[in-house]
Amino acid sequence: MEIRYFDNSATTRIKEEVINEMFPYLSVQYGNPSSIYSIGRAAKRAIEEARGKVASLINCKPEEIYFTSCGSESDNTALKGIAYLNKQKGKHIITSKIEHPAILHSCQNLEKHGFEVTYLDVDKNGLINLEKLKNSIRKDTILISIMFANNEIGTIQPVEEIASIAHKNNTIFHTDAVQAVGNIEIDVQKMNIDMLSLSGHKIYAPKGVGALYVRKGIEFERFMDGGHQEKNKRAGTENVAEIVAIRESSRNSRKKFKTISK
Repeated sequence: MEIRYFDNSATTRIKEEVINEMFPYLSVQYGNPSSIYSIGRAAKRAIEEARGKVASLINCKPEEIYFTSCGSESDNTALKGIAYLNKQKGKHIITSKIEHPAILHSCQNLEKHGFEVTYLDVDKNGLINLEKLKNSIRKDTILISIMFANNEIGTIQPVEEIASIAHKNNTIFHTDAVQAVGNIEIDVQKMNIDMLSLSGHKIYAPKGVGALYVRKGIEFERFMDGGHQEKNKRAGTENVAEIVAIRESSRNSRKKFKTISK
């Protein structure tokens, strides 16, 4: 029986050209990127090239990209990393009631550790009310996290306006853009986004790789201890083959946007 698949918001099929780029890093280029000899250096170069391609997709600097295992890890890193580093400044976070569980459950976890979270309602179209957002901000608000595009109903939030409101109140703005990256052309500089989560398996790469964009100058606390990978922010030997995969899927997405803009 032929299967017709219409749920790319859940996951995407890995593109053949992406798989082909992965193969060498599962066989002949199997070096540990932390090693100082040649095959380790080759793996490290592949990771840094991937960092550049992902950065190009959302218009940021390569050093502002941190590789993770998925969008959920990126969300956890953003929320908990900012919360724990800034707890002396404040313990109030704002999000919406229709966020992905990675955001909602992270917020619930933070509430158990003394943080306060405001969960904004949305209208019938899934949009937050910007006036209610403004009125919810307090002197101790340290983070606003609102997803870019909803994974269930597809609502696209006004992220530029949300970012502007956050910055006027000296607050960091994070967006879960897992459903948006690759489908919507995103410019984190123009949109004034401070932190952004994305996932490989939504843009024709495998499950098991994601990334977190963090604007230069914003610090966050690591919550995974071990080695010094990812600029000492995410311990663990890098998944080189899958990072190469997200490199290729990012390159392909960028080409698509360039074609559309012509």
